[in-house]
Amino acid sequence: MTKDVRVRFAPSPTGPLHIGGVRTALFNYLFAKKHNGTFVLRIEDTDQNRYVEGAENYIIDALNWCNIPFDEGPGKNEKFGPYRQSERKDLYKAYAEELIASGNAYYAFDTAESLDAHRKDHEANGKTFIYNWHNRLKLSNSLSLSAEDVQQKLDAGEDYVVRFKSPQDETLHLKDMVRGDIKIDTNILDDKVLFKSDGMPTYHLANIVDDHLMEISHVIRGEEWLPSLALHYQLYKAFGWDAPEFAHLPLILKPTGKGKLSKRDGDKLGFPVFPLEWIDPKTNDVSRGYKEDGYFADGVINFLAFLGWNPGTEQELFSLDELVEAFDIERVHKAGARFDPDKIKWFNHHYMQEQNNDELAEAFKAQRDELKDIDVNYIAMAVNLIKERATFISDLWDLSSFFFEAPKAYDEKAYKKAIKDDTRALLSELATLINSIEDFSTETLQNTVKGWITSKEIGFGKVMMPLRLALVGALQGPDVFDIMFMIGKQESIARIENLATAI
Repeated sequence: MTKDVRVRFAPSPTGPLHIGGVRTALFNYLFAKKHNGTFVLRIEDTDQNRYVEGAENYIIDALNWCNIPFDEGPGKNEKFGPYRQSERKDLYKAYAEELIASGNAYYAFDTAESLDAHRKDHEANGKTFIYNWHNRLKLSNSLSLSAEDVQQKLDAGEDYVVRFKSPQDETLHLKDMVRGDIKIDTNILDDKVLFKSDGMPTYHLANIVDDHLMEISHVIRGEEWLPSLALHYQLYKAFGWDAPEFAHLPLILKPTGKGKLSKRDGDKLGFPVFPLEWIDPKTNDVSRGYKEDGYFADGVINFLAFLGWNPGTEQELFSLDELVEAFDIERVHKAGARFDPDKIKWFNHHYMQEQNNDELAEAFKAQRDELKDIDVNYIAMAVNLIKERATFISDLWDLSSFFFEAPKAYDEKAYKKAIKDDTRALLSELATLINSIEDFSTETLQNTVKGWITSKEIGFGKVMMPLRLALVGALQGPDVFDIMFMIGKQESIARIENLATAI
C-alpha cells in the first residue's frame, strides 16, 4: 500500500459496547497492525440526547481488556485531536457552508409538520415520500425560494437544515473491499440532512469531515452503514477529496442464524453480549460481561476473529500476533456470521489450559472463602491436576474441592456401583497398607497399592472404585495416587476409614 494505513473505530457513547462493535474494532486493529498502520479511536457523540454517562470510559476499558488498545484517541497521542466530535462541532458549519457555496447542498426550511403532511399524503396514495430531485423545487428550501427570501429566513432565525443535493440520472460506481463493485442509481437517493440549525452536524457530515482531517485511509465498519456508502462517496467528490477505501463487515447473527444478535438473545439463552459488565446509570440494571463471566480476553478475541473471517486453513487457535499475520480483509465474508455460545466456550477451554497455574490459583483463591487460609502454591498444584476439565475458573471448585476438604457425602449412584460385600474389609486392609508406606510419593503409592491388589488376585475395580469414592466422594477426578500424594498420608487414611465406617 502506497499511503500510510490509518483506520478508525468510531463508536457512539450511547451505552455499553456490543460484542459486534468489539469485532469491528478488532478487524480495524488487525488490518492496521498487518500494514504497520495506526488504529484510531474517535468518539462520535454529536447526538447529545442519547449520550450515556460512563459509556466512553466503558469503550476504552473494553478495548484495553481485549488487548486491542488504540494508538490515537481521547487523551492519547492527539495528533489530529480532539477525538470527540462534540469538541469539534465548530469545524463542521464551515464545511456545510462550503457545500452550499459549491451548489452541492442547500438550506431547507420545511417544518416537521409540513414534512409529516407530505408523508401522509403519499402514503394515502400508496407512495413513499422521498425528499430529492423530483420534489425539492416544490418544497421550502433555498433552491425553490429567492435569495432574498432565504436570507430573510436566516436573519429571522428560522429553523433550518442543510441537505445534500443528490444528483439526478446518474449511476454511481462504488467499490467495497468485501462486497466488490456496487452500482447505485442516484434517482433513488434522498437529499440527506447534513447540518441542523442548532449548530450540530449529522453523522454523515461529521463522519466524512473527520475521516478526511484525520487522514483515514480505510473505513472498516458494519454493514448497517452500507446504505450510506453512496452519500459518503458523493460527499468526498463534492469536497474534491480522495475517498478512503471502504469495507463493510457482515452482521453477527443470533445463534439461530436469523436476525441480528441482540442483548435480548443473550439474556434469553444465558450468555453475555458485552465484553465487560455494564451497570445502567439510570436504572442500575446489570448486564453481564465476558470478563466477569470468567472468559479470557484471548479466547474472546480468537472467537470474534472467526465471525465473518477465516484464514483459509484448518487452524482455529491463534494468538493475537498470529491473527495480525494471517488477517486479510479480502477473506472477510459477505454473509452474516452466526454467534455460537458453545464455540466461544470451546475457545475459552483451550485458553484455560494455556494459563499460568500460579495466576489461576490466585484468581481461584480470590473467588472462594474456603481457600483463604490455604497456601497458594498448594492450590496451584491442585489446579494443574484438574484444569484440563475446566472451562472457567468458577469450574475449579467443583472439580477440586476434595483437595481442600473431605467429602461430606457420597454420590448415590457411585456408592451403589463401588460398594460390595467385601469392600469394608478391603478398605481396612488398604488403610493399614498405606500407613506402612514411608516414601509417600505418587510412584511409590501406585506401585505398592497395585502390587497389593495383584497379589490378592482380585479385580482392580474392587479396590480402586471405593478408594476413589473415599477420597473424592464420587467416581471422578484425576489420578487417585496424585490425590493421595496431595492430601497426605493421614488425610488419605482418614477418608478411607470414614467410608469403611459408613458402609
